[in-house]
Amino acid sequence: MLADRPGMKKRYLLKPVAPMDSTMITVVTLLMLYGLLILFSATYYQSVRKGDALLEVKRQLIGIGLGTVLLLITSRIPYTFWRKPKVVVGGLLASVVLLVLVIIPGIGVYLNGSRRWLSIAGMSFQPSEFAKIASVLYLASTLSYRKDQLGKLFKGVLPLLIVPGVFFILILEQPNLSTAGSIMIAAVLMMLLAGAKWKHLSLLGVCGLCLGMVYAWIEPYRRERLLSFRDPFAQMSDEGYQLAQSLIAIGSGGLFGRGLGRGRQKFSYLPYPESDFIFAIVGEDFGLLGCVVVLLLFAAFTFAGMRIAVNCPDRYGSLLAAGLTAMISLQAFLNIAVVIGLMPTTGLPLPFFSAGGTSISLLMASVGILLNVSRNKR
Repeated sequence: MLADRPGMKKRYLLKPVAPMDSTMITVVTLLMLYGLLILFSATYYQSVRKGDALLEVKRQLIGIGLGTVLLLITSRIPYTFWRKPKVVVGGLLASVVLLVLVIIPGIGVYLNGSRRWLSIAGMSFQPSEFAKIASVLYLASTLSYRKDQLGKLFKGVLPLLIVPGVFFILILEQPNLSTAGSIMIAAVLMMLLAGAKWKHLSLLGVCGLCLGMVYAWIEPYRRERLLSFRDPFAQMSDEGYQLAQSLIAIGSGGLFGRGLGRGRQKFSYLPYPESDFIFAIVGEDFGLLGCVVVLLLFAAFTFAGMRIAVNCPDRYGSLLAAGLTAMISLQAFLNIAVVIGLMPTTGLPLPFFSAGGTSISLLMASVGILLNVSRNKR
């Protein structure tokens, strides 16, 4: 070590930057590569009709390029930055404004009976994706210093659900029950990990399930969709058509699948094979083996994310990593459950697979935050 000399300013050596979690980087890379392969297969037929076989893949690559920039930025920003009140409140206010704008006729993009998108400079943006991240940031920050109050239902748990509840109501107006519900479920999971009592969260879960059933039952089309998933082949001319075609795709794939691009359901039989039901294309092209690989990759993602959370030395970082991991893993589980008929049909994309530039960009930004947390280990 060099000794200080008279008249010279002290020089300080920079602390070496700790490496990021290599498992998370590897798993996310594999998910994106597998996703691009499946997206190519799912969109090839429709893209050829539009004049470019790689049209949707190119759009996805643009989102991945933007997401890579966001990942590099968020992975370098100290994760404690997201705890600052100005950042948390700013994210919440921006989310509320965007969610209000998207449900206003003439501003929000109306497509397939829903207003879920805003068009900015010719690109579609889904505010609910941003709201999910803002909700995690808020809960991680609040739960990190309200540990002693989590044992109380009315003074501890319920107040924390006000912000996710506002997001739930606004997203429900689009309508988008699946995304709204995923925000609430992720919030409950974060409170569970933070130390809330099982009995309180179980009570809230039962109440939420009852409200969801009532909400689905009061509208005829939602009621038919709720009932159709029990036997979709009995309602193939109505609400059961999409799920029935999805099950046909997965069943026809068998053990090893028909082969890349050789599946038939994407030829205008299965609606939205590039987004909500892209997992069915995995089953038809690559069979049970391909589906298991997807499940193992998401299981590895969950393991890597939760390992980052456990190894983080402070409570906020642990909750932040756990919340982001739960948000992404939960979305994947719900999507796959819908595609194989374990849940009623809802519009929820499969992370890293479904087409959507803003979705993949924000996903990668979230992964960047996870990677920054991984730099700080016990």
